[in-house]
This record gives sequence, C-alpha cells and structure tokens, in this order.
Amino acid sequence: MSHTTATANTTVDLTKIKPYGDTLNDGMVQTSFTLPVPDGDEAWEAARQLAKKMGLEEPNVVYHKDLGIGYTYVIVYGKCQHTVDYTQIHVTKVESTVMDRVECIQYMKDHFTRPIVVVGASTGTDAHTVGIDAIMNMKGFHGHFGLERFHDPLQPGTGMIAVNMGSQVPNEELIAKAIELNADAILVSQTVTQKDVHIINLTNMIELCEAEGIRDKMLLLCGGPRISHELAQELGFDAGFGPETYAEHVASYILQELVERKRA
Repeated sequence: MSHTTATANTTVDLTKIKPYGDTLNDGMVQTSFTLPVPDGDEAWEAARQLAKKMGLEEPNVVYHKDLGIGYTYVIVYGKCQHTVDYTQIHVTKVESTVMDRVECIQYMKDHFTRPIVVVGASTGTDAHTVGIDAIMNMKGFHGHFGLERFHDPLQPGTGMIAVNMGSQVPNEELIAKAIELNADAILVSQTVTQKDVHIINLTNMIELCEAEGIRDKMLLLCGGPRISHELAQELGFDAGFGPETYAEHVASYILQELVERKRA
C-alpha cells in the first residue's frame, strides 16, 4: 500500500510528514510567546534558547516588542526536525451524515410523528451566548440558520422545537427544563475555559443527569472552542462539537441518533 501523495512539484511521504515553509520538508515553523523580562539582547537570546529546547533548530527572533513593565513579546522562526506518521492518525469524531436544513426537515417528516425538542444553554458561570446562539437561534451564524428554523412553517407541530435558556444557567435549571419539556436532547455550550473550568462544569452536568435518572433518556451534547468529540465522550456526553460547527451538524446527529435508538 502506497503512503505517498503527489504535489505540484514533488511527492510527499505520508509516513514522515513535517512542517512546510519555503520548500518541502524544510520543517520551518513560527512560534510566539511572551517572556517576563525587559526587551533587549538578553530577552532575544532567552527566546532562542527556549526555542532550541522546544526542538527547533536554527531559531531566529524575527520580531520583538516591549510590552512594558518588564515583559517582551517575541516571534521566533525555527526548523522542526520531528516527523509524524500521517497514515497512523485516527481521530475520534461524530459519525453521522451531515444534512442541510431542508434535508433535516424532510428527514423529520419521514421518520418522526412528533416534534423533536432540544433544550440548550451556556451553563455555570459562562456568560457567553455566542456559541449556543449560533446553534439554536433562528438567525444562526455565518449564513447557517439555527435550530429554531428547523421546521416547516406550513406544517405546525412538526420539526424541531428549540429552547435556548441563555447564559449563566445552573446545570440544575437546564436539567429541570429538559425534564419539564420531555426533551430529546440537551445542549451545553462552554466558551469560557480558563483553568479547565469547563471540565468541572461538564462533569457536574453528567453527575446531575445520572442522579436525576435521565442520562439514558436524553441525548447529552456539549460544544465550544476547546470541545472535541473525544473529550465529550470521555466526560460522559454522547457527542461533542467544536469550532466550525453549525446547526445542521448538531441536528443531523440528533435526528439520526434518535432513529438509531428507535426514539421516533
């Protein structure tokens, strides 16, 4: 089995890929960081030495800026000598066919005799709604309509009912609303992730769902900038959605999973 692929002017060995800068396999990378020392020759040398310890050869400080009060921002170029076997990479990701909004609406007509109820919120101390709004609100994001539009206006009582509870919602309140509405899925958005606060909050969400006895009765989904499907499953969720995720990704998963679990 071949592990090479052709490019415009050469062939890449997929078992030994490395960064590309000016020429193939030169390993050239750019990294930036801030040092807690004043701008100057000593700071630049410290940056170069750190880059060497990171494994970069021929490091060169190409930009530096005095941030004041004894801090320096630097950008360093260097050559990475390590390679990765691309053919052995396996990423855990949501395994569902992504349908667009119209296809999702038709899928619901074909497979369900009732509305699909989805309840979501940014929980815990997270005050950011950009993520949950992008998925649930009618206008959606970047030309992708949210779940509130996943229904046929000519057929009331069908399609998807999306309930967005907003931000800083305690996990207990989100769960209570889901139980009240007999929801099919709960969406938890986590934008603020400093010091892994999202891990603590998401773990708490699972524990509360288990305590309420609803863990296996509803689909539990989470999403955010640092969320992956693998992390979500490790924490006990059914699926996780990271950056560049839109409502159709979430809806497609929910609908197909419900059919798979025979909850139509």
